[in-house]
Amino acid sequence: MSEVNGTVAVCKTHIEAEEAVKASQRGGIGGRSAPTLFTPIRLGAVEAPNRLVMAPLTRMRAGLHRAPTPLMAEYYSQRASAGLIVTEATAVSQQGTGCPNTPGIYTDDQIAGWRRVTDAVHRSGGRIFLQLWHMGRISHPSFQPGGALPVAPSAIAPRSGQALTETGMQPYVTPRALETAELPGIVSQYDGGARRAKIAGFDGVEIHNANGYLLDQFLRDGTNHRADGYGGSVANRARLTLEVTEAVTKIWGGGRVGIRFSPGGVFNDMRDSNPLATFSYVLRELNPFHLAYAHLIVSTEDDVRHGAAPVPLEELRQEFHDPLVAANGFNRETATRALADGIADAVAFGRLFIANPDLPERFRSNSPLNTPDESTFYGGSEKGYTDYPSLASRLVQG
Repeated sequence: MSEVNGTVAVCKTHIEAEEAVKASQRGGIGGRSAPTLFTPIRLGAVEAPNRLVMAPLTRMRAGLHRAPTPLMAEYYSQRASAGLIVTEATAVSQQGTGCPNTPGIYTDDQIAGWRRVTDAVHRSGGRIFLQLWHMGRISHPSFQPGGALPVAPSAIAPRSGQALTETGMQPYVTPRALETAELPGIVSQYDGGARRAKIAGFDGVEIHNANGYLLDQFLRDGTNHRADGYGGSVANRARLTLEVTEAVTKIWGGGRVGIRFSPGGVFNDMRDSNPLATFSYVLRELNPFHLAYAHLIVSTEDDVRHGAAPVPLEELRQEFHDPLVAANGFNRETATRALADGIADAVAFGRLFIANPDLPERFRSNSPLNTPDESTFYGGSEKGYTDYPSLASRLVQG
């Protein structure tokens, strides 16, 4: 009996030690105070000085052939005080494109452009992940090689919205359902993007599995009606996500890979019959990869009024054992509360980082925030992009 008790005691000590390490990474154990936005955090292999993540933000300012420009390098370096920057969604192939003036990571010119960005961010003391993107059915033949149809898990066109093309808005077409034999090629596109991101000097990558793009289309049963091993059950629908994650983590290691989901989102005509079960499953299956983080877009009350599913972040938090980043509509107070309540380990900000390049300092000093100019969110030049004043510039001007 004493031997059994001794074994139990050893196991209990081991479990408590593991929990202490996890709690320490999340900002406090025992009598320590709850983490704040300014408590440093370890996101996998990345040491972040604060818990403000710059969310991926499509700005449509890439240059010729989707190569990042010097203006983009200035924009990202201005925001290097974020705990982590996640770039705008970046196409892993021409097939993965579907919107004008968004960047890619599949040519030498694009790699060189991104290298200018990462060098600028690192000179300013920042950390930056590249978001890997394939738009799937949310594309148009005008973007596809040879004018082909966009690809998707199933031949189901979005029921609402239109494709933004080089010549204006166009109706979505019914996509071509990918053959089973083509899916290793899709994984290879993400593999190639991850490899090229490493050449471009990034600190890691984020897999875009949200907002109705290709991997999200496979994951949710509203857009995936396949009858092969990639459709039907949630295990089958999650298969492509897990295969892409496996490929990307082989290149980077799990500690330099994040992944983004929108569990309740309806953007791009997305839906799922049981989103809590679907996303709980995939988050559990991701645990063995020991990712840097999972990045979840939460459904706000306004989102729910417009059709989004109210998927509880608290329940999803229980399924994933590594850091969790929450996003969508947070401000200083609500983000602080999410950290204190333990439902998120870091918080991503979008619009606030657009208008406030020094957002961490503004939050820290409780200073007034610049107001975002929505008319300049997409496309254009420096106006509404790199010309938002910092606190330091206001002091100089004042």
